Amino acid sequence: MFSYIAFSFPKLSWRRPRPHYQSLCDLLQRVSSQEFRQRKAMTDVSMRQDGVGFTVYRHDEGIERVWPMDPVPRIIPADEWRLIEQGLTQRITALNLFLQDVYHEQLILRDRVVDPRLIYEGRFFRREFMGASVPKNVYIHVCGTDLIRSAGGEYLVLEDNGRTPSGVSYMLVNRQVLKRVFPQSFERYDVRATDHYPA
Repeated sequence: MFSYIAFSFPKLSWRRPRPHYQSLCDLLQRVSSQEFRQRKAMTDVSMRQDGVGFTVYRHDEGIERVWPMDPVPRIIPADEWRLIEQGLTQRITALNLFLQDVYHEQLILRDRVVDPRLIYEGRFFRREFMGASVPKNVYIHVCGTDLIRSAGGEYLVLEDNGRTPSGVSYMLVNRQVLKRVFPQSFERYDVRATDHYPA
């Protein structure tokens, strides 16, 4: 039997918040449950009015759903973010080098680091691209890397989506809506901007 202990972003223990969540917890303690519900309702209305949603497919029919947004932000401290950023930069570099090799020299296949069948039988492999050069050897311009956190607090990669990830737009909208609905949550933190990201 497996036991699973989830990582709690906000809390070290049941009563004590993690240090970087303390200001937010102090703010939330001053917000009544009724006011919090109102702010949550405001986020839902904003998402609905802006048409932010996704489709759930069941039995060959699509059901439109509004994007569910948690008005309590997940806070990643700067030192943790630097580590994530370095790891993701290294990872996207490795993915681009991998694709450069697969479509050109194929050393990774010849040396059997990767079984060639995994590439040649893969539905996304394109033989017509063999030998084709791309500007600056960048095959993946935007990558959606799904991260999870272990019970011990380590960030782990669940998967890489080497295409424009739909989650990027949700992140940008979440930030805009949260700034409107709960601006106080930004006042106590040096939040990195997302304005530079092309929408």
